[in-house]
Amino acid sequence: MDTLLNTFTESVFLGKLISSGLLIIALSMAYRLGAASIRRVSWSTHESQRRWLVMARYLAVIACIFLLIVVWADQLRTLALSVVAFAAAIILSTKELLMCFTGGMLRSSAGMFSLGDRIEVKKLRGDVIDLTMLTTTILEIGPEQLSHQHTGRAIVLPNSTFLSEAVINESFTEDYVLHISVVPLSRKDDWSRAERHLLQAANEVCGEFIQAARTHLSRLGKQQGIDVPSVEPRITLLFPKPEEINLLVRFPVPARKKGRTEQAMLRRYLTLETEAAKEAVKEEHAGEEQTDGAPTSNN
Repeated sequence: MDTLLNTFTESVFLGKLISSGLLIIALSMAYRLGAASIRRVSWSTHESQRRWLVMARYLAVIACIFLLIVVWADQLRTLALSVVAFAAAIILSTKELLMCFTGGMLRSSAGMFSLGDRIEVKKLRGDVIDLTMLTTTILEIGPEQLSHQHTGRAIVLPNSTFLSEAVINESFTEDYVLHISVVPLSRKDDWSRAERHLLQAANEVCGEFIQAARTHLSRLGKQQGIDVPSVEPRITLLFPKPEEINLLVRFPVPARKKGRTEQAMLRRYLTLETEAAKEAVKEEHAGEEQTDGAPTSNN
C-alpha cells in the first residue's frame, strides 16, 4: 500500500512538473508571436510600440504565474505552512528585491511617469524606454543638465530608488512644456539690448505654437485642477556674481523639440546681436568721418 501511494505521489508530481514545463513553453511561444506581430505593425511613434511590447510581456508573466499557482496549489499550500518558520530569514535575504518590487508598485500607483517621459533622478536624466517590476531603463540625456542630446548610453535604475529619491518629470505637461534657457552676460555688456534681442528671438521661433501651447496647458490645468502660468516668452534677470548677469528666458516648446527649438532661438539671438554690433560699428565710423571732414577755423 505504501509502495502504491509513493508511486502515485511521484506520478502526480512528475505530471505537474511536465505540465508546468509545457505551460512555460506555450506562454513563451505565445509572447514571441505576439511581440513579432506588434513589431510588424506600423506605429505612429516608437513609444506606442514599446508600450504594447511591455504590456504583452506583463500579460505573459502574470498569466504564467497565475497558471503555475493553479497547477501547484496543493504543493504551495503545504509549502506555505513550512515556510512560516523561515519567513524572517527570507525577508532579510530578499530585502532589495522586495524594495524594488515595492518601488515599482509605488511608481505605477502614483503615476510618476510612463514610457517616453523625460525624467531626472539623482542627477541622472533620460527618456524612459522600458519599465519592469524591478527596474526602470532610461536613455541618458547629457552630458550637462541643460543639454538635450542623447549620449547613447542606457541607464538601468532599480525601482527601490523611487522610495527614497525625488523624481523630476519634465514631461508632466505632456505635449507642450515651459522650457528655460540661460544666457550669461558681463555687467559691462549692453544687457538691455541683449534682453530685447533675446525676447525677439523667442517670440519669432516660438510664435507658431504659442496658441497651441496656451490651449493645451489651459486644458491640462482644468483636468488637474491647477493654475498654469502664462505661455508667452518671458525674461528674468539673475546676478550669480557681482560682475555677471544671467538672462533666463522661459518659452513654450513642444516636449519633443526642446533641443532644436532652443538652438534655433539662441542662433537667432546671436544673429540679432551680430547685426546690432555691425550697425554700431558703421555708425561709429560714419561719425568719425564726419568729424574728420568738418572744416577747421584758422586764427
